[in-house]
Order: sequence, then structure tokens, then C-alpha cells
Amino acid sequence: MYEYKIKKIKKIYDGDTMTVIIDLGFGVYKTEILRLIDIDAPELRGEEREDGLIVRDWLRNRLYKAVAEGKEIIIRTTQDKKGKYGRYLAEIFIEDISINMEMLNEGMVEKYEK
Repeated sequence: MYEYKIKKIKKIYDGDTMTVIIDLGFGVYKTEILRLIDIDAPELRGEEREDGLIVRDWLRNRLYKAVAEGKEIIIRTTQDKKGKYGRYLAEIFIEDISINMEMLNEGMVEKYEK
């Protein structure tokens, strides 16, 4: 398992995809697109759009509030390579709380089935 700090959130596209700047340590930073692992958020296109906007906005508010409060946001990945769509699969934590699981437990997203 790999663990990194998020230096900056550049963009949250939807409820399970975002672009962030990752702190790799020693003053080295890298911009990456992350896909939140094990969850499936409603899409922003088609019939799911309304629910998709709600989930995306909840995630934005949750993460931006943590940033404003100076809380550390950590990502954990289980692999050191990108998935088939060119994104790293990650779980996000704020103070040891998994945001992926929080969204799942709140019923905003579904468990991703492979």
C-alpha cells in the first residue's frame, strides 16, 4: 500500500474522479487524476445527472472544508500503476476517516462491482 498527502485539489469532476497535486516528499509534487476505489458515483450525464451533481457537490464541500480547516488529506493506493483509464485508484482519508466509505455508508454511491 502506498500513502501520500494531497498538497492541493485542482478539480473535482464528479463523485469519484478528481485531479490533485500529490506531495511525494522531499519537495517533489506531481499532478494526477484519481479515481476513488471501490465506489461508483452517479454520472453527470443522462438520467443520473441530478444525483451526480448532489454527490459531486457533497464531495467538493467535504474536501474543501477540510482544506479550509487545515486538515491533512491522505490518499492510499494499493497499486503503483494506473488503471485502464489512466487514473490511479485511491482511497481518500481525512483524519483517519475514509471518504470513500463515508459516501458509501451515506448511500450517496454504490459499491463498485468489477
